[in-house]
Amino acid sequence: MPAFDQLTLNTRRLLLRPLRDSDADALLELFSDLKVMRYWSTPPWESIEQARSMIERDVKAMATGDHVRLGLERTEDGVLIGMCTLFAISEQCRRAEVGYAIASHAWGKAYMDEALRALLNYGFSKLMLNRVEADVDPRNEASARSLERLGFKKEGYLRERWIVGDEVSDTALYGLLNRDWHWRA
Repeated sequence: MPAFDQLTLNTRRLLLRPLRDSDADALLELFSDLKVMRYWSTPPWESIEQARSMIERDVKAMATGDHVRLGLERTEDGVLIGMCTLFAISEQCRRAEVGYAIASHAWGKAYMDEALRALLNYGFSKLMLNRVEADVDPRNEASARSLERLGFKKEGYLRERWIVGDEVSDTALYGLLNRDWHWRA
């Protein structure tokens, strides 16, 4: 995989760009928000060190092409409102998983749809991915609807896949093929 540390993608309202040290406070705000983390596979963050650690890991991983994680910066005011990622990239199978999170104050404004369209376009056209997968808590109906709008198909259901704290949750597996993406585009 190529290095992703210089990758930027532009949409109508967003700049998707690598995370940087100055994003630590915004990331802590995002990943400590109980509403955002309700269906996440880890507990809410409790310290700025968790944000700094993510940024540090990303700098290395993006430079070596291990994964793509881009911050969602609103162009109108430069505020970081979320992130999206392609990870678990398999060159041989031309497959990756997608992940994303957006600040609760930005919900319902189609920012994530805009960001994921750009990221998926990049994945299918530049990385030549054949398949992108998503793992969603089935109770997260908004996320499932977002994926379905993008053309993802629900392909499976894994019972009691995650345990976060004392809560056990299931997974709905979604997949999107390159040919289906380009047919829609």
